[in-house]
Amino acid sequence: MQPSYVTSKEALRRFLLETQHLSPESNEEMSVMQMIRDLECVQLDPVASVERNQHLVLMARIPNYQPEMLQQLLAEGELFEYWANAACAIPVEDFPVFKSTRGRFQKMVQPELDKLSPIVNQVLERFKLEGELPSRAFQSAERVHGAWDTIQPKTKVTSRALNLLLDAGIIRVVKREGSERFFHLTEESLPQSLLNQADKIEVEEAKRALLAKYIRAYRVVDPRDPRFGWQKLKAKERKEIMERMVTSGDAIRLTIEGIKTTYYIMAEDLDRLKRYESIPGKFSLEHDNVRFLPPLDNLLWRRERLVDLFDFTYKWEIYTPREKRQYGYYAMPILIGDQLVGRMDPGLDRSSNQLHIRQLRLEPTIKVTKQLCGNIFQGLERFAAAHHAKGITLDKEKCDI
Repeated sequence: MQPSYVTSKEALRRFLLETQHLSPESNEEMSVMQMIRDLECVQLDPVASVERNQHLVLMARIPNYQPEMLQQLLAEGELFEYWANAACAIPVEDFPVFKSTRGRFQKMVQPELDKLSPIVNQVLERFKLEGELPSRAFQSAERVHGAWDTIQPKTKVTSRALNLLLDAGIIRVVKREGSERFFHLTEESLPQSLLNQADKIEVEEAKRALLAKYIRAYRVVDPRDPRFGWQKLKAKERKEIMERMVTSGDAIRLTIEGIKTTYYIMAEDLDRLKRYESIPGKFSLEHDNVRFLPPLDNLLWRRERLVDLFDFTYKWEIYTPREKRQYGYYAMPILIGDQLVGRMDPGLDRSSNQLHIRQLRLEPTIKVTKQLCGNIFQGLERFAAAHHAKGITLDKEKCDI
């Protein structure tokens, strides 16, 4: 067995933040498209306590980011939406490597597509005749069980057909206007060159490319992750894949001082990691580059890694009953320097255009200083400005600043 490389969690944490474009020095004048390419994808989510997750991810990394920038890239065909870490915005050039994912979903949804075939055929025929169409163009009084329905069927049969066709990759989202999606046939809305690549690529080659994309997205990999490779792999398979990559010299197994978990990085990233091993101690919490990370930020995807590298336990409490929530419905981790120092639960009142901070709690280990509070408040002002809010209100009894 190849020996492990020994490093510290401080160095690995800083390396991870750099690759996620979240290090203290990162304040980059990078295009939105280049940022998404570097991150590999950005997770989509409809919850809008403030801006939606995909916009908050980019807002935390790109000065002066506005949601219209992402919408424009989708409309221009630079992105496609599909299943990676979950539903994600992905650079369109990666469409071919999701061949195995499309095949898996097609097999899964085909029985229901067959069951709804009269409606499905009508939907597909409309796209062929009319081109792209918004979701509101499809109306039906018939209700069926959808993904989120429990006892009673509540989903329009046309909406169910659209979602099944999306999962199968037969149609795709080609544009968004606000919360409304516009769809078209995949074969009619992607460049023929990409469709040809997707047709010609072998499934195993696509799986290898998808695994590489996953590793680049995570950078510090734990094969215990059920989402490993964005493929349905058993725990034994995940571990064997990484060990084969270590043997071939493509990956490096890490032993982290004080951490039991075995992590891996790509061999090409070792020099970047080594740069941070020569920097002693923690970065200052007096740093003014305060970032608020949404619940589905790329850095937060693997919660166990947060505990190991940041000594930070995080749970998104959206599905926790209100009376049992500790930090709030949309609590966003606060990143200062190389530490996650607390959580902030924001809400945007769109009628009065006010940003409400329902709760802001710092970790018990964080020393509260005037400078720290001032920097956090400046961060809140930037956050409010990015939302075009006219003011900020804080529930002082639930805020530590």
